[in-house]
Amino acid sequence: MEITPLSISGAYSIANTPHRDDRGEFVEWFRADRLQEATGLSFHTVQANLSVSEKGTVRGIHYADVPPGQAKYVMCVAGAIRDFVVDIRVGSPTFGTWASVDLDATSRNAVVLDVGLGHAFVAVEPDTVVTYLVTDVYKPHAEHAINPLDSDVALDFPLPDFALLLSPKDEGAPSLAQAMQEGRLPVWQGS
Repeated sequence: MEITPLSISGAYSIANTPHRDDRGEFVEWFRADRLQEATGLSFHTVQANLSVSEKGTVRGIHYADVPPGQAKYVMCVAGAIRDFVVDIRVGSPTFGTWASVDLDATSRNAVVLDVGLGHAFVAVEPDTVVTYLVTDVYKPHAEHAINPLDSDVALDFPLPDFALLLSPKDEGAPSLAQAMQEGRLPVWQGS
């Protein structure tokens, strides 16, 4: 397991090592102890989620109220996605920027993001399956979204806009600027 920081504080790319032979493969895809050692993040899993998406499906930009927030460990187990971590923390030196990592079922890589960061992905293959380990349970009243097509954020989707499928919630979500004006964004706690 190789853990590499992304350009946004609190976000990391995880390169896992699949062990393959004529019987199949084995992957140790999550280790809380190694994650804490490499990042300082104490990742206490309290819920696990799984989504199945058609090609072009965009999920996010989602985030939860801080505190407590919801850190995520994301892995693609079938198909492929482009995963986005968006810095939505007011006052952060990288506020409004994003980092992306391509995750797929062959490499078995992953992304981890700390509380207060926004998260989105787009499925780039049919029947893509994504798993998430999260550090807090889903709380509908504390869950928010930013429109993933916000031109100020300008996520770089590997598919044309006409091919993107959004939920009504994500399509109707405010822009980053609107969410900031409304005081709905987390505040940077770093140094």
